[in-house]
Amino acid sequence: MKHIINVIGMGPGEERFMTDEAKLALDDSDVIVGYGVYLDLLSERYKDKEFYQTPMKKEEQRCRYCFEEAVKGRRVSLICSGDAGIYGMASLMYEIGKEYPSCELFIIPGITAASSGAAILGAPLNHDFCVISLSDLLTPWEKIEKRLRAAAEADFAMAIYNPSSHKRPDYLARACDILLEIIEPNRPCGFVENIGREGTKSEVCSLIELRDKKVNMFTTVFIGNSTTEITDGKLITKRGYLIEVS
Repeated sequence: MKHIINVIGMGPGEERFMTDEAKLALDDSDVIVGYGVYLDLLSERYKDKEFYQTPMKKEEQRCRYCFEEAVKGRRVSLICSGDAGIYGMASLMYEIGKEYPSCELFIIPGITAASSGAAILGAPLNHDFCVISLSDLLTPWEKIEKRLRAAAEADFAMAIYNPSSHKRPDYLARACDILLEIIEPNRPCGFVENIGREGTKSEVCSLIELRDKKVNMFTTVFIGNSTTEITDGKLITKRGYLIEVS
């Protein structure tokens, strides 16, 4: 008998952004596991459920708890913000899952910040794009720098995750300095803070202006490509259509 564990992307956080599939899985769960900030967002609707949380840097402990509870016959769901397979817990669950052959993972997708943030700004990712995290907790900064340079050289539009934190207050400025070696200073950019939550705010600006913006870990930054423009306060990356003027 296989013990099913749901790994759920809950999107930006509020219930209205979650898929029906995610809600049904949580409704059917005995225990919901996750980072405390995200569990708090579910506390009202799922107050009859058992919650288990671990802080940052305790992700392995969080995942192992899921497997240990599942083999007891309990219905377990692990939640992640955005999409579980995009900077989420899905891959770690698969790695640890090798030790629990009786368990099977069921991945439920969610809206990642690149999509939800882009919708607020307009259409900044409407052509080829890449997503890069500035967090060097698990990735060396040297590799992040190479990825930024490669994306700029290839003229990708970019969604930048984890642009800043208390321990990394200057990382967005450092990233912009790298990009400015390749990209013109007036390249259209933008950012969205607290996507889909209370206090959502957004702004469009140039790359040189972006360098000095104060952002936090709940901000997603967007860098346009060579066709991106700001139109009526919206960040628009052209798809390449030839429009007939009537």
